[in-house]
Amino acid sequence: MTARQSTAKRSVERDGALLITALDERWENYRVQVKTCRREFSEEAVHDLRVATRRLLAVLDIARALDPNPRLQKTRRFLRDQLDDLDDLRDAQVMLVEVSETIESFLNLKHFEIYLQEREKHLLRLARKQINALKLSEFKKRIEKIGESLKKRSIEERFLVQLFQVVDNVYLRTMQAFIQVDASQPGTIHRLRLAFKKFRYMAEVVQPLIADYPESHLERMHVYQSAMGDIQDMEVFLGALNDFSESGASSFDPKPVRRFYEQRHAEFIAAFIEDKGELITFWRAASDQPFPWEKKHEPVHHPSRNRRGSGTVRRRRQPASADRQRSEEDALHRTGTQGTGDSTRPDPDQSLPALDSDSAHSGEEV
Repeated sequence: MTARQSTAKRSVERDGALLITALDERWENYRVQVKTCRREFSEEAVHDLRVATRRLLAVLDIARALDPNPRLQKTRRFLRDQLDDLDDLRDAQVMLVEVSETIESFLNLKHFEIYLQEREKHLLRLARKQINALKLSEFKKRIEKIGESLKKRSIEERFLVQLFQVVDNVYLRTMQAFIQVDASQPGTIHRLRLAFKKFRYMAEVVQPLIADYPESHLERMHVYQSAMGDIQDMEVFLGALNDFSESGASSFDPKPVRRFYEQRHAEFIAAFIEDKGELITFWRAASDQPFPWEKKHEPVHHPSRNRRGSGTVRRRRQPASADRQRSEEDALHRTGTQGTGDSTRPDPDQSLPALDSDSAHSGEEV
């Protein structure tokens, strides 16, 4: 083996090890968050578990695209079902936070708040039971076998090109959803959000392999996703408010409250539409194209960040600790690999695999 071949082999092994490490780290974080929920089933604990679950799913989605097998499918389905089971609880908790911030202005929201509190208690009992029933030891065995399979695949010469092609394809699907965004149809923004969420967590996995990856991108992607999350939260809130008022459970008059939240909903949409083009700065247009930050004399777009509009300001929960520490951790792992593009550009007229079904709720913030 020549010196060049030896160097290339070490490079492939190093790059392949990144995905294995990502799987191990995300599994460990998921395991920690499950145990935290078992000790303290708080709003923050549920939120952190959802984030950990989505990050683990991102690695499994990449692994499935590289080497699909029944074990992966079963594990992914299990995690997605767990997220679905926590959707209603998360929505109730977010709505309670919202009500607590406006109840002084709309005292008749007290009846709605009581309804949400009772709903939260019921959902907490169900969720706690489900989390306590998880068998982490069995799940760990599945993750270990997936890791062994990935290790074999990661030593292949074209592994890195194929790895980036997976993210390129997900980004292309995100751009397809982006093109269809219509401010008058919030559902189109929700579909973009689901596609972007998948892209964002995959990009987190591979970004240590990209030379000169902007450190600000991780936080900017979080803010971009949260702007769409604000819109969906308002959709869920208005729907729940309408259902409660129609139930006849009280003499609650929803009209003043509805007008207030419809205005806030419109402000969130307007703020997102203003800056939605930021998406093109997060990834390359195709595998044979440079990344936006690699283009000379072309500054990276930085939006105004006035995502909340000129009206009310909404307090959101702080990102999970995993978000706050992500930039520091990735700086330690970044290897500065270049030349990952493939000369084969995806055919825009060729249909892509359908997006995986995701939660119809979508109150997830991060």
